[in-house]
Parts: sequence; structure tokens; C-alpha cells
Amino acid sequence: MPRKNWHSLPEYQALRAMMEGNTTASAARRLGLSQSAVSRSLSNLESRVGSSLFERDSGRLSPTAAAVRLNARLDALFAALDDIDGPTETAVENLRLIAPPTFANNFLVSHMARFIKSHPECYTSLEISTSEDVISGIQQDQYDLGIISVELTRAGAKLIPFRRSVAACAMPVDHPLASKQLIEPADLHREPLIALSYRHARRAQLDKLLHESGAKPQMIAEVSTSAAAIDLVRLGVGIAIVSPFPSVQNGIENVVFRPFSSAISYQTYFAAPDHRPLSRSARHFMAQVRLHTAKDRFSTTV
Repeated sequence: MPRKNWHSLPEYQALRAMMEGNTTASAARRLGLSQSAVSRSLSNLESRVGSSLFERDSGRLSPTAAAVRLNARLDALFAALDDIDGPTETAVENLRLIAPPTFANNFLVSHMARFIKSHPECYTSLEISTSEDVISGIQQDQYDLGIISVELTRAGAKLIPFRRSVAACAMPVDHPLASKQLIEPADLHREPLIALSYRHARRAQLDKLLHESGAKPQMIAEVSTSAAAIDLVRLGVGIAIVSPFPSVQNGIENVVFRPFSSAISYQTYFAAPDHRPLSRSARHFMAQVRLHTAKDRFSTTV
């Protein structure tokens, strides 16, 4: 008689938490367990299903195809568990999103479309505004979830790390530097450069690197966002040192990105009210964004 393959809810919960956080530390925080308990549950689950569920990638655990398939099959189970103590009829939920244009256009809209199709019971709205308005809107509880790449800390809002990216040089596809696999600060000497405004800490870092290398680019324009700089690159104005995420995810006609040799890095965050737990729809949306954001050579999930 074959041995019964018993299901284990704690193991499934550990898998779900790992799919959302990508580290045993974040999964442990979500579940209120120790890291060793999470690791033990995942190991037991892998033994039970007979497949490897996570692979180590640059110090982090990335889900395998088997983990993605199993997690998708668990959606119905956890939806049923959520409904056990809920109303008999499907309640209409609201998900209020806010983001600056850099993230809202293309990137967040594509995730929003996927979410709407998979959560038809949820009414989803998206406000496009400045990073400062993202934080103030979250702080005033006007929105459930935001996404920003500016480290603005204020009481009433919490920042949840999502993505870390390294600096890249954006240039036209036919630019001479496009043949290089790594752009050095000295390579920018006499190049027409589109710079970020001085309100960005990364501008001071870039100026310091250029000074130390002896490079003197031709500063032809100054803009407040990486998206604006990349648009000017696309229009053939010059080159720019930018945060490549999420622009590199979408692919931009006539623009290529090359790694820039520096310690300059960028952090992307989810922003949420800190006086209340994340709503179920916000948790699901955040997990979907983490799971379905494609890998690229410039950024990694945090």
C-alpha cells in the first residue's frame, strides 16, 4: 500500500512567504518564525514533492519553475482559507496604487493589467504623481501601496525594499561606446552628457568620479529623473548615467544600456502606511510584482 503523502499547511505557508520575500529572513518575519524553522519547512516540502524549489543566485534564493507551478496551484487553497471566516458573497475590494511616471508607465501598468485579470473582484486605481506625493499620499492613507526609488522617510509611511540596481550608461545604439561592455568614468571625457539635477545624491557621486578620473564631459542638459534623461538619449541628444530599472525591463527603441564602473547604486521601494497592516489586495499585488518582474543584468530583487 503506497504511503500517504500528507499535506502540510506550514510548509505551504513557508513557500508562499519565500515567493514574496526571496530570503528566509524576510519569510521568517512574515510568518513570525525563526529562519531555521522556515528553512526546515522548505526542505521538508522539497523532500515531499521530490523537486528542488529554490536555487541560490548571487546570495539569494530564486524560485525554480517547480516552485512557481506549485505556488500557482496553491492560490485556490489560500483563497479558500481567506474565505472561511469571511462573507458568503465575494466582497468588493479596493486597491489604490500611486507611483511616479518612471514606474507607472509601462512597468506598473503591465502588472496592474495582470492583477486585474486575476483579481476581478478587486477595484484597482492608479494615481501618477511625484515621489514626494507618493509618500504624502501614503502617509495620509489615501493609497494602499506606492512604489518609489527615492529614500524619503517620514512618519506614517514605511518603505519595503523591492529592487536594487547598479548605475548604467544609456546611449544611442550606434554610439561608439556601445561596443564596450563596461563604461569607465574616463570614457565620458568630452562626451555630451545629460545629467541629473543636484537634488539627487547620485549627481554628487558622479561629479566626484569624473573629477577623480580627470574626465570633463560636455554637460548639455540637466533633468530631474532618469526617465527624462533616457528620453533625451533616445532622441539623440547625448548619453546619460542613470538608474536602468525599470526602463531596461521595457526595452527602449534606439537606446542601449552598458554597466557603468562605479559604486553608484539605486534602491526601489514599495511604500505603505505604517499604522495598519497591508490589505490583502496590496499583499497580493506586491507578491505578483516580485514574482513576475523579469531578471535583468542591472538589478536584483531585495
